[in-house]
Amino acid sequence: MPSLATLDKDGLEAFKEGAERELADFKAQSLSLNMSRGKPSPDQLDLSLGLLDVLDSQSDPGLYLAHTTSDLRNYGMLGGIPQARALMAALMDVDPDHVMVLGNSSLNIMYDTVARELRAWSCAAPKFICPVPGYDRHFGVTEHLGIEMVNVEIGPDGPDMDVVEQLVQNDPDVKGIWCVPKYGNPSGITYSDDTVRRFARLRPAAPDFRIYWDNAYAVHDFSDTPDQLLSLEAECLKADNPDIYFIFASTSKISFASGGIAAIASSPANLAKIESDLSFHNIGPDKLNQLRHVLFFKDLAGIKAHMAKQAELIRPKFASVLATLESELGGLEAAEWSHPNGGYFICFKGLSGTAARTIALCAESGVTLTGAGAPFPYHKDPEDRVIRIAPTYPGLVELKTASEILCTAYKIAAAERLLAL
Repeated sequence: MPSLATLDKDGLEAFKEGAERELADFKAQSLSLNMSRGKPSPDQLDLSLGLLDVLDSQSDPGLYLAHTTSDLRNYGMLGGIPQARALMAALMDVDPDHVMVLGNSSLNIMYDTVARELRAWSCAAPKFICPVPGYDRHFGVTEHLGIEMVNVEIGPDGPDMDVVEQLVQNDPDVKGIWCVPKYGNPSGITYSDDTVRRFARLRPAAPDFRIYWDNAYAVHDFSDTPDQLLSLEAECLKADNPDIYFIFASTSKISFASGGIAAIASSPANLAKIESDLSFHNIGPDKLNQLRHVLFFKDLAGIKAHMAKQAELIRPKFASVLATLESELGGLEAAEWSHPNGGYFICFKGLSGTAARTIALCAESGVTLTGAGAPFPYHKDPEDRVIRIAPTYPGLVELKTASEILCTAYKIAAAERLLAL
């Protein structure tokens, strides 16, 4: 397959016409395929069906007593049951005393946390640092709350920490930074040890600056050589910076999406503020769901064993997409893509000015992808080149076809771009 850069105008025209014929064949099949969001597949969800009846065989009322005076079937325990806090602490690599287990959605906890902090900020125009490409729902929260977003590019070790440090340490209006530190959405990268340590050593101009550390994929490995992430909490304590972080996690992609448990970890001082705020709009989380998860998974080893089963389902899907990208586009020297060791996404980067056109051509051919610009604040990809690929939900046959259509659509968009130049 020739490099696109070596083709003259006639060669590019012929290349484009060939890809257009291929895409027309796909269109004629009237397909309806979806790679738009990182959803667990039905097979993954089936692995957690035991959660539904794990309490059915428990007839001892003592099971519902977390302590001698606390009945899990009743009100109270805003911070969650001790066993669930211990389970999530192990997942998040933090002290169990620094964890609150709340509802079923970490996004809900993140929104509430930003909104709570926002009420206390004194500046008129607060800002958040947004590593890009990043998680569209993070950016949606900050945009909805009227917070200005500042892009910082992500590299192989994480965000550009020289830029992060300059912004945080010199601008008191910078109040937070979004982070997906392991198997980033959609970059797939994991922050290096040095990056984590530099985060922990930040000395912000704003005393109420916080790191919003969304460790959504803490145990979502599918490689024999999984990435390792340093504990942010441990490094913050070493750096005498105990209040600078909020860490979030959930079991939404471990057990049931929207039916799991979610947690926040931070310093005792930060958690005290959260509990005080919760007391006005909550009289206790779903403690029985927390108990179900404790009985089903038991401990971190149980979670990892469960995730090893998920990995067997996910690994072939990522391998299929990566193989198709390589076979269809590998020789063109006109695109690059991530090769993650875990998580839920492949980050595709084409030529500048091709993402929106590629996604539109895919939509015309029956393949739904995340919208162009979604991994950037305000849905604006400055170069219009990033496409987030989510391989987990479709079956292998559908995924193969969707990947082929993506590649064919990209060939057309890339040839058009080069011809225009």
